[in-house]
Amino acid sequence: MYDATAQADLSDLAKQADLIVIALPPQAAAEMLPTLAPLLKPDAVVTDVSSVKSLMAQAAKSLDPALRRRFVPGHPIAGSERSGYGAARKDLFRTRNVILTPLPDNDPMAVAQVHRLWRALDAEVLGMDIARHDEVLAATSHLPHLLAYAIVDMLLRQTRNEDIFRYAAGGFADFSRLASSDPLMWADIFRTNAGPVEAVLNTYIKDLKDFKKTLRKKDHAAMMTKFNRSRRGREGFLRKYLNEGDPKPPAEEIIYKVEPGGSVRGALRLPGDKSISHRAVILGAIADGVTQVRGFLEGDDSLRTVAALREMGVTITGPERGCLTIYGVGRHGLQPPRRPLDMGNSGTAMRLLAGLLAAQPFAATLTGDESLSGRPMARIAEPLKLMGASIETDGQGTPPLVINAGISRVGSDERAASGDERPARDGDKAKAKAGSLKAINYRLPVASAQLKSCLLLAGLYADGQTEITEPAICRDHTERMLTGFGYPIERDAEQGVCRLTGGHPLRATDIDIPADISAAAFFMVAAAITP
Repeated sequence: MYDATAQADLSDLAKQADLIVIALPPQAAAEMLPTLAPLLKPDAVVTDVSSVKSLMAQAAKSLDPALRRRFVPGHPIAGSERSGYGAARKDLFRTRNVILTPLPDNDPMAVAQVHRLWRALDAEVLGMDIARHDEVLAATSHLPHLLAYAIVDMLLRQTRNEDIFRYAAGGFADFSRLASSDPLMWADIFRTNAGPVEAVLNTYIKDLKDFKKTLRKKDHAAMMTKFNRSRRGREGFLRKYLNEGDPKPPAEEIIYKVEPGGSVRGALRLPGDKSISHRAVILGAIADGVTQVRGFLEGDDSLRTVAALREMGVTITGPERGCLTIYGVGRHGLQPPRRPLDMGNSGTAMRLLAGLLAAQPFAATLTGDESLSGRPMARIAEPLKLMGASIETDGQGTPPLVINAGISRVGSDERAASGDERPARDGDKAKAKAGSLKAINYRLPVASAQLKSCLLLAGLYADGQTEITEPAICRDHTERMLTGFGYPIERDAEQGVCRLTGGHPLRATDIDIPADISAAAFFMVAAAITP
């Protein structure tokens, strides 16, 4: 806790610090910001760990604009009911989520530095809008703590409460564990996030009243429906986000009954195009500045690309209703992935990222599910090898793809842990040479937008002009989008040729992804066959 008597010590430390973490309850953290401001180095970056971000954003409004650009709110989703120095653990943040909620005018380099801090502690760094963060945490963290406190307090006020606690089973101990948390901190959290907590509490109270009616009616079927839904939901949560439980739950029988007749009416907004969603995230990640994306397809394939770039040090907030904010790290700002990048079932993600990763001065491995692991990848591996890339497939030319095998990642990780913002290649010429590529003239064996895009992404880093000729017209999403990011590219539609020279920067932009015509097909057919 901050102590006013330690002002001199704080001043001495602040003058030396490149990055400061405010670890205080929300109200105290907000009050610390203006106190800290005059003590900082001109280029110091500040972040916090409080669980109410709207309060921190409000406090940041009073800061000097230059400092406000370097204050990046954050919240590690880690800890326990224990508090104090004695409860400290060196692995507290390992594989745990840390949510960054950047301010609208944050410096992308400051965001990247905070990202690297948490990454060095082996945390998983996510991004979220400030208001959405407070709503989600009110439901998933604040409400459970409130209920634990309330239930234990209610039982304490019962007559003969000693018997209640004496015969309580282990389940009660598990549920009530949260009531052992620091009361001072949680009173502060509830006071500063009262609005979102009250909103979710009102919904919970309504559900409790409905369940009370179910109990009065002794409606066994309604109880089973509710309990089964809750059980499936929790087991799905454990499988998807905590890697616990059966990875392949037994399939449920679904029976559809279709009858003729009826009509189709309405207006709808279709999901965004998948291939453009992939490209928007990749190019936004290596651009200079902040890229806003609307219409992003929130499907598993596109989200695999988002997850891969987050693992490589890119802060991305969202997606929220198709909107993403990408804090670009520049062409040389990607960090070495700490583990294999799982592309799931997305061939587009694997092929595009292979081109991007082939040019990086670090090693990476791309994996996928059983289906993706059987798809051919030699078609991209061979031309990348012609450019000087080190890329390996299995014996059948299929995934996993091992890129730049043997290149050490230690230097990059040490720089990341120390807060050094220089790209890895600046500190080690040998590694830079290992990750560099040379331009080629290449004629595609088949018309493939994925292969063309893979080579164009590699060409962004290549020495010289990369020229690609396609045997027939294929999608030109990447070429169009590169133009939108301000990257010079030549296209000769008649000859089916595109050319770019490596080394230019990409400038962040705003992208509105068009809707996917293939998704429209279902509704077009439905409308066509009904009155």
